[in-house]
Amino acid sequence: MDRIEIVQGDITKMETDAIVNAANNTLLGGGGVDGAIHRAAGPGLLEECRKLGGCETGGAKITKGYNLPAKYVIHTVGPVWHGGVTGEDELLASCYKNSLKLAVEHGIKTIAFPSISTGAYRFPVDRAARIAVREIVNFLKNDGNIEKVYIVCFDKRTREAYEKALEEIEKGGII
Repeated sequence: MDRIEIVQGDITKMETDAIVNAANNTLLGGGGVDGAIHRAAGPGLLEECRKLGGCETGGAKITKGYNLPAKYVIHTVGPVWHGGVTGEDELLASCYKNSLKLAVEHGIKTIAFPSISTGAYRFPVDRAARIAVREIVNFLKNDGNIEKVYIVCFDKRTREAYEKALEEIEKGGII
């Protein structure tokens, strides 16, 4: 659990090996975290993303970080919330698993995640936090390559949801 830190702030300012972009399927930028990352990284990011051919929901692809403090951006496409009846939980879990797997493949030691799918895609924050923390903890238990995972929350409400989820798992609760 000491390898996970929950912070409130701007993911584009994180000085980590990689930051994760909550992208759309095109990978060509959008609103929220996606738009902020594209703006901060500069035009090189968009140019590289155009060559990737998009990404499926739950998948992940990697690019350089360009003007960001992070060396890499891992783009993952979270699910749009449809009431939990179209496999949203599993797709969100895949975002975290695939992003962490890609990080290890590229020798990334520190990584920062946003709260994937909880903005415009309307995934319930408390539910998303439990899924995210569970997947990150499970991955770290089985892989020693990643030294630190930051969960960067945009606002207090989101940060509190992630802190609660982490506290539940630390107490041995099933989440």
